[in-house]
Amino acid sequence: MFQLTVTPASALADEPVHIQATGLPPLQMVTLIATMKDDKGNLYRSRAFYKANEAGELDLKRDPAVGGHYMGVHPMGLIWSLQSERPFARLIKRDVMNTPFWITLDLYDSVYIHKVGDVQPKASQVLQRWFSSPDLERVPIREGRVRGALFLPPGEGPFPGLLDLLGGVGGLVEYRASLLAARGFAVLALAYFAYDDLPNQLEEVDLEYFEEAANLLLAHPKVQKPGIGVISVSKGAEIGLAMACYLKQVAATVCINGTNAIHEFPLRYRGLVMAPIPSHPERMQVKVEGAVRIRHFKGDPGDERNQHSVLPVEKARGPILFVVGEADECFNSKEYAEQALDQLRRHGKSSGRMLAYPGAGHLLEPHYGPLCYMSWSRGLFLPMLWGGEPEGHAAAQEHSWQEILKFFRQHLVLGRSTL
Repeated sequence: MFQLTVTPASALADEPVHIQATGLPPLQMVTLIATMKDDKGNLYRSRAFYKANEAGELDLKRDPAVGGHYMGVHPMGLIWSLQSERPFARLIKRDVMNTPFWITLDLYDSVYIHKVGDVQPKASQVLQRWFSSPDLERVPIREGRVRGALFLPPGEGPFPGLLDLLGGVGGLVEYRASLLAARGFAVLALAYFAYDDLPNQLEEVDLEYFEEAANLLLAHPKVQKPGIGVISVSKGAEIGLAMACYLKQVAATVCINGTNAIHEFPLRYRGLVMAPIPSHPERMQVKVEGAVRIRHFKGDPGDERNQHSVLPVEKARGPILFVVGEADECFNSKEYAEQALDQLRRHGKSSGRMLAYPGAGHLLEPHYGPLCYMSWSRGLFLPMLWGGEPEGHAAAQEHSWQEILKFFRQHLVLGRSTL
């Protein structure tokens, strides 16, 4: 009798699961298909072909996929290789507190390449991928100018505080913040445009807004003093690096595929105004997939004429971890990180470190998240090409997520937290 098991059947989205099948004919070729709907009802699928062993067993920790959306031994391959059936979609979990992603796994006793639903599977299982843990608290934030959501672990704390900044997607995006809170941090997911009464478009970066958010987080009785961490990606990483340079509240910073200078919009902080490096829209490329590649759109911070826009990383009070994908088609992120590290070294500082990942694209997420190679992006006339290849991107996410957790645990005072 065919039997499919998934252990555990309910887990946090950054936790691995163990997928096994038994009762198969010896050496039988089988197909595993994963199906999931996002919060808007968009369908995601992946499939892989496997060969059972002589005992009629299959173990994804041991056995290689011989074809499908990936090949080789990848215990979580069915999860990270999920692809949207709607073109140019990006998977974003919106309701992080009340519902998981429900993923159905179906087992077929052949190489099944037909439409799902035409044939009944031999066995099925459903797994739940949660973005929050039990007793996690979500507090909507609407204080002063600050808009966001604060996630607090259960217990008295105090907990290390993190500020979470996404990029050009805008709005309030919470899935990374809630997962970090499930790991013992107090995390403020911060909106900075296209949300509530904030400006609909980003026209300048007012660093005093982010300072207000940092002070609000530090003033919370469950947040440890004296400093917070910042985790940031893309445009958010440009802002995160600026926070590290100018705000005394920032004790440790993670910049994921960001820049080392001000681009597109001016940065203002008290009496300081930093003009952006001029961009080069004529360098945009439309690729065969129909997506726009803007890797060379930004002006070069290494150019002598652009030094007025380069962030003074040597002023950062705490360590900085640069996480970059070498297949990033949106930013020249590895070069930007290398320039920042060179700048630190020239000033006698060793507080920067870079993790560079071959095959990883721009949108590095908590691990086991599917690769988003291209998707619609706010304000663009065509979809954005983010880059990456599925296996390299998945490996990068798995390693970098653990390194990010380790980095914040090392550099933020732990005190009585539950980390």
